[in-house]
Amino acid sequence: MIATKITYKNIHNRFKLNGYHINLEEMYYVAYSFIKEGEPFEQHVGHFLLDWFDDKSYIELSTSGTTGTPKVIKIEKQAMLDSALATGDFFDLKPGDTMLHCLPTNYVAGKMMFVRSFILGLDMKFVEPSSDPLKNIDEEFDFCAMVPLQAKNSLDKLKAKKIKKLIIGGVKVHKALEKELVKLPMKIYETYGMTETITHIAAKKIGEKAFTVLPNVKIFTDERKCLVIKASKISKDEIITNDVVDLVSDKQFSWKGRYDNIINSGGVKLMPEKIEDKLSTLIPRRYFVAGQSDETLGEKVVLYVEGETLAIEETVFDVLDKFEKPKEVIFIPKFRETATGKIMRRESLESVGH
Repeated sequence: MIATKITYKNIHNRFKLNGYHINLEEMYYVAYSFIKEGEPFEQHVGHFLLDWFDDKSYIELSTSGTTGTPKVIKIEKQAMLDSALATGDFFDLKPGDTMLHCLPTNYVAGKMMFVRSFILGLDMKFVEPSSDPLKNIDEEFDFCAMVPLQAKNSLDKLKAKKIKKLIIGGVKVHKALEKELVKLPMKIYETYGMTETITHIAAKKIGEKAFTVLPNVKIFTDERKCLVIKASKISKDEIITNDVVDLVSDKQFSWKGRYDNIINSGGVKLMPEKIEDKLSTLIPRRYFVAGQSDETLGEKVVLYVEGETLAIEETVFDVLDKFEKPKEVIFIPKFRETATGKIMRRESLESVGH
């Protein structure tokens, strides 16, 4: 086990970046080289490295803006270090394990992959973030993190056991992709987290329903049945979410949907994410469900589909309960989304005057 008395300026002696051992002095040289001579994705890395190894005790991060206006928050570097240790324990990562880093480093998930490699002593290959990260990769890796789109485009390579442990986060894994992932001969986990929790605080194996929290994380729900997270090593304050969950135990929960998305239709409370999940293999485009004002019902269920008008057979909705069936289908040419690919529902609706 790694020594516990470490600071954010420690670099594990087993850490490698693209095949080279790098110490603290050399890290500054790498950072300046990336900033001065690197591609845009490398320049982000260079700026992060200088921020990480400066004398401030914190890093400034921007939230995604999925459910509201993006904001800049300060995260203590010690908390990021503790998060890295918890990930190492949960996924059994050992010094010298190989890791592929294919996420943008201007977001917290990409930053944390670097922190994990420094602190845990991982042998990291860092490549340009793309939607098909394994396209030109021939090596095998012990660990990697991807968003669902990257995993979807990497299915053929993953079948060849290119990665032993894969974590997927950023956006919910839909059923259609999950059905493909469960067939693969490797360990794959879906993660739960946000910028405020310094990426994931829980994970579940693909195919399972309940997330299990990482070490030193406690969970409970508020009066809305929304998840509340208490992780003293990450945040001094309790983190109150808008995620409606079912608590399985004091260490496990299943995610139901967003409280701020709930539709009250004729007195029946409907969870859009539950409806979307049922339709996940039946509609060939991106879509989401939302409530729209209705004189009779208060709110009616509306299905919003991205792109040009498409004929959708009524039988598609046979998988839904009576009150879940959309009263209307509306097509939006292009959904608004965050830089990490999350659909911004409110902004997408506002783009067409809804």
